[in-house]
Amino acid sequence: MIEVIGVRFKKAGKIYYFDPGEITLTTEDYVIVETVRGVEFGKVVVANKQVDEEDIVLPLKKVIRMANEKDKMLVLENKEVAEEAYNTCQVKIKEHQLEMNLVDVEYTFDRNKVIFYFTADGRVDFRNLVKDLASVFKTRIELRQIGVRDEAKLLGGIGPCGRMLCCSTFLGDFEPVSIKMAKDQSLSLNPSKISGLCGRLMCCLKYENDDYETAKRELPDLGQHIQTNFGKGKVVGLNILERLIQIEIPEKERVVEYTLDELMEEGVIKTQAAE
Repeated sequence: MIEVIGVRFKKAGKIYYFDPGEITLTTEDYVIVETVRGVEFGKVVVANKQVDEEDIVLPLKKVIRMANEKDKMLVLENKEVAEEAYNTCQVKIKEHQLEMNLVDVEYTFDRNKVIFYFTADGRVDFRNLVKDLASVFKTRIELRQIGVRDEAKLLGGIGPCGRMLCCSTFLGDFEPVSIKMAKDQSLSLNPSKISGLCGRLMCCLKYENDDYETAKRELPDLGQHIQTNFGKGKVVGLNILERLIQIEIPEKERVVEYTLDELMEEGVIKTQAAE
């Protein structure tokens, strides 16, 4: 076992694990840590805890120190400077007539690097732009092309549900989402109904998918014939989340509803292959 803490560098960013050393931290604390990008300021979202070494990637970098008020002021200053850098970069993009959309600008904590996030339909030759930006800011420049889902995560917004976007509020990572998930949940396959602001399939299709997959394995199929205590019937309706099955009984000229538990009671019903 090894002791770790979890740190986020953005509100809904990915959680990275660090070695706290002798420091005991809470989820209200901020820390200064060393990352591949340099020295960074982050918020503790997972307090000191023991985990199996197999569950993390070793070796872990150590926490340099707890952040103080001066560090927090520097972060605010970096955001102000980043806004100015954003405006400058927009001008330079127009001067070079580049087909790219600048999304966000971010300074590393120690201002050792400034990162420009952008979207574009294809590859962009921004070598001359980088030279111009380096001559203006006198520091390392990184232009990072991101996808439309990452753009939505950075910019935020309100989804079709009327709530703030999941990706910009709590989702640390994007998980794969497929059209099969929408089919399994009997949702409309109209792209406008199942797409988010980014134009991709909504992340929330994943939330209940495991429950739907489990239910589909347990429940009979639509059209399947089942022998019930009312007689032989045909499955005509399913409420997957509540595990309810509607069965049409021709002999009785009625539709009866069973719960999955009732169907699973020994001796009550017998499933047969769909005809």
